[in-house]
Amino acid sequence: MIVSIASGKGGTGKTTVAASLTRVWKRPLVAVDLDVEAPNLHLFLRPVIEESGPAWIEIPVVDESRCTFCQACSELCQFKAINVLGSVVLTFPEMCHGCGGCIAICPERAISPGKRELGEISRGRAGSTEFLMGRLKIGEAMSPPLMRQVKSRLKDMICASGRDAIIDAPPGVSCPAVNAVMDSDVIVLVTEPTPFGFHDFKLAWEAFAPFGKPMGVVINRAGIGNREVYSFCAEKEIPLLAEAPYERAVAEAYARGRIIADLSPEFRNIFVSLYAKIFELAAGTLLMEAPHA
Repeated sequence: MIVSIASGKGGTGKTTVAASLTRVWKRPLVAVDLDVEAPNLHLFLRPVIEESGPAWIEIPVVDESRCTFCQACSELCQFKAINVLGSVVLTFPEMCHGCGGCIAICPERAISPGKRELGEISRGRAGSTEFLMGRLKIGEAMSPPLMRQVKSRLKDMICASGRDAIIDAPPGVSCPAVNAVMDSDVIVLVTEPTPFGFHDFKLAWEAFAPFGKPMGVVINRAGIGNREVYSFCAEKEIPLLAEAPYERAVAEAYARGRIIADLSPEFRNIFVSLYAKIFELAAGTLLMEAPHA
């Protein structure tokens, strides 16, 4: 089973939940940081990195001596990474999404594959948990191609070992976030009961609901803000999977890179219960609970 931990905005506690779930997971597991622009799951799990290497994206290289300047490539590329201006072909590698369409469509076979570095992929182990992480090169804007490579590695790991996976997804509802959750079996949305948290939570629910995946919510910093998110979840029948209270001890532990499930038996029980409810949600047996008064 693949579980994505997502959020409509940054700072809601998504990585906190992912790290704590990793700590209480009872089955063989791969913990994956797909927030490749700013990965930080490793700061909490502290894995031993066993291998790390560059990730590349395929880009077009044009042989103008064979090119007839027919413009088929530029007409195909919706990102304008390749353009034909008269008898000149211009390529913009930073805009290329690596689909290979221009190479395939060229009637003169004047375009061949080159490559440029996107970032790196690291693999390691945190205790019995496998760890996988992508890190985008500084200044690089093209995160989905790197994420797809990380997910390809994850697929190989799952096929080889039959492990579950917890994905720490990028925040928000743009292409990276959608790319992270689209292959999941369960989506866990983490929010906070504040006006900003509720606003972005609604955006995330609207963006991910069309996938038809089982989806539930974890409310972090419970006890602050207002009741809007609870009312919305009741109205839309979004299961409330867990609540984590707003306590100073949590913020102090987070600042020290500690896993919240290790703080006390009470906090551990929150995530043990969340673990069980995720499996109930996946099986379609989770009973809806009325919001707390």
